[in-house]
Amino acid sequence: MKKGPNRQGFKPGRRRGRSKARVLLSFVAIALIALAALYFMFPNWQHTQPDWRSMKKPIFVQGAVKKYSASGSGDSLKLPLPVIQQEIDPNIRYEEKTESVIITTSKELVHLKIDHKDAKLNNKPIKLMFAPVTVKGTQYLPISLLKQIYGIEWIEDKSTGAVMLFKAGEEIQSAKVSGGSSSDTIALRTEDSIHSPILQDIIPGTQVRVLRIQGDWTFIQLDNGYAGYVPGKNLTLTGTRKIPGVKEIPNTARKKWNNKKVNLTWEAVYQKQPDSSAIGSLPGVNVVSPTWFQIMDGSGNVQSKADDLYVKWAHKNKMHVWALFSNAFDADRTTKALSSFENRLRSIVQILHYAKLYQLDGINIDFENVYTKDGDNVTQFVRELMPLAKEQGLVISIDVTPKSNSEMWSKFMDRKALAGMVDYMMLMAYDEHWAASPEAGSVASLPWTRAAVDRLLEEDEVSPDKLILSVPLYTRVWSEETKNGKTTVSSKAIGMKKAQDIVKNFSLTPTLDESTGQNYVEYTENGILKKIWLEDSYSIKQRVELAAELNLAGVASWTRGFASPEAWVELKEILK
Repeated sequence: MKKGPNRQGFKPGRRRGRSKARVLLSFVAIALIALAALYFMFPNWQHTQPDWRSMKKPIFVQGAVKKYSASGSGDSLKLPLPVIQQEIDPNIRYEEKTESVIITTSKELVHLKIDHKDAKLNNKPIKLMFAPVTVKGTQYLPISLLKQIYGIEWIEDKSTGAVMLFKAGEEIQSAKVSGGSSSDTIALRTEDSIHSPILQDIIPGTQVRVLRIQGDWTFIQLDNGYAGYVPGKNLTLTGTRKIPGVKEIPNTARKKWNNKKVNLTWEAVYQKQPDSSAIGSLPGVNVVSPTWFQIMDGSGNVQSKADDLYVKWAHKNKMHVWALFSNAFDADRTTKALSSFENRLRSIVQILHYAKLYQLDGINIDFENVYTKDGDNVTQFVRELMPLAKEQGLVISIDVTPKSNSEMWSKFMDRKALAGMVDYMMLMAYDEHWAASPEAGSVASLPWTRAAVDRLLEEDEVSPDKLILSVPLYTRVWSEETKNGKTTVSSKAIGMKKAQDIVKNFSLTPTLDESTGQNYVEYTENGILKKIWLEDSYSIKQRVELAAELNLAGVASWTRGFASPEAWVELKEILK
């Protein structure tokens, strides 16, 4: 009888074919597994060259090669400005118009000219061994000068041209390569794996620098610039060395105020000098700041209204004099005066001359109404001023407005950078509602003041021991007049004594406005509604307590002429 097909519908021959295929697949799988095992068992012996070998003078920082090469060799070695700015000091400035390089540190102001060996250090002439140069649009500075200023060290390898750069304060961990025998070499690999290519074979006993440890592997660099991975077991640590830091010059002026609170008041000087003999006692005030100096033209010349008699009066009454220096609140003049090193230096030299001539103790910088585009120049001006002012023993402070979106009055200020340079920063915590404000309100409500302080402390990381809270000794009388259904608002600034006279003459009873933390009065005069948020002993006390609570450096007040006697009583409390 004829047999039919099997139940699966396949002929017997097909089953044998599938079995052979399975055997073949199994053999291939076993072969692949064997090859993989061999791969993991045996290292890669292929050698490769790093990309930087195509560079003539590659620069390395922490084992990483930089985009720009060095120039020269030996004593004439020079580093490109972009690398210096990236790795050593981001604030080095190049001014293309005059081909000038300006270097500033806490103690030095250095002015270099491209292709010139003549330079200036703190405005005194010096002679360089090698001049800075421009190569293909990039400025190069002599490394010997950079060592003098920043304390950097370097290793230059003659065979590869590689330059290893080390910064002051950097710790260098050294190690010695070890192997099975003196004839064995240790492979320096591109990655932390025996299967990565080899960059160089290292002879046992070679000294290397350890940059980081990555599991069982260690990333190292040789003096010839080659950097890569070797097994940690093939290294013996031999010691750590720290690159010496640059010696700082102590700030003797600021040191006098260590742990001592500042209680400053500004002296507004307009057309005529104040009669110091008529000022009377200012109990608790230890600094006065007369508004004496301002930039007078686009060249940076300084106009002076300084008065020797006022300085003698202040010193006799044991008060320091930090004279105010402003930009005259002239935006266009400021643009021109701060646009070049020569103009900025002209202002600096003149203001320091006046400080010495009148035996001033400090300078208070008040630059306002500045184009946002000129903000960097304001910061640079202060950066260039500081080393020369420190050399002369002056305290430098700067006035800043509360942070806001105002282009001309707030956004140009780099508060964080400025706070890192100056001795003190004055927060002008007033004009919450300014003269032409569209609505009546407090000059400086307590919640608004606290918020302004908090933003500087938190967002700009201003140290409390540098921040001085400036408080108003004035208020505004707001007038609200309604005609034809439309209300117009205007204001007039008055001092504390004048406000007290108004309260008395109109028999007003102040009430505490909880929302502002101030006493408030309103009355009608000639059919016009008047509103005053009072600056009095209560409001000043709240601000002094705020400064004490936050452990700020002190208080300042604008301006002496607006104060009533009780103002000094409350302000004096900051000294306790």
